[in-house]
Amino acid sequence: MSQLTIWGRHNSNNVKKALWAAGELGLSFDSKIVGMQYGGTRTPEYLAMNPMAQIPTLQDGDLVLCESNAIVRYLFAQYAPESTFPTEASAKSRSAGDRWMDWTLSTLTPVFKGVFWPVVRQKEEERDWDAIRASMAEVEKLLVVAEAWLDKHAWFSGETFGAGDIPIGCFLYAWFEMPIERESRPRLEAWMGKLKERPAFQAAVMAPLT
Repeated sequence: MSQLTIWGRHNSNNVKKALWAAGELGLSFDSKIVGMQYGGTRTPEYLAMNPMAQIPTLQDGDLVLCESNAIVRYLFAQYAPESTFPTEASAKSRSAGDRWMDWTLSTLTPVFKGVFWPVVRQKEEERDWDAIRASMAEVEKLLVVAEAWLDKHAWFSGETFGAGDIPIGCFLYAWFEMPIERESRPRLEAWMGKLKERPAFQAAVMAPLT
């Protein structure tokens, strides 16, 4: 196997997806810290890899890949052993996880940013709490759907943990860690408790929010 390199700052939820996926698969990789306060995404070298100047970027030999969900899918497709991750073995079994990966990206994340960015990254005097509470209410509506899924399934990937749990896991860890008032979500909270027992989740995701 060629040496992997993951480019991106470790406090990015999207970068955490790639770091967590690599950790779950037991992959060795180099980490190159770039993005936001660290800079580095507008250099000619980086733009040649990722013209969008975003993070994360994955290098695996002669493969260069950007977009966080694409990176997670690639790592599991390329390196996940079927004995450990049976839900990654076929298109049919992957479909549940794929659904939740796309839902997190297209539906949850745009609303979630309206809470995360001001609560975590703005000073108190800069926060518009009316706007934050409106975004929180929208997130809560979405979490009703996620909670209902866990009423019938053990994981967002189906009956076993898989790639589909990674994007939503990164964002909902932040949701449960932010100093805000949330509605009770027993199934989501129990699922999050199981994630917190996973060493790769602990290493890649469980850090103070910054």
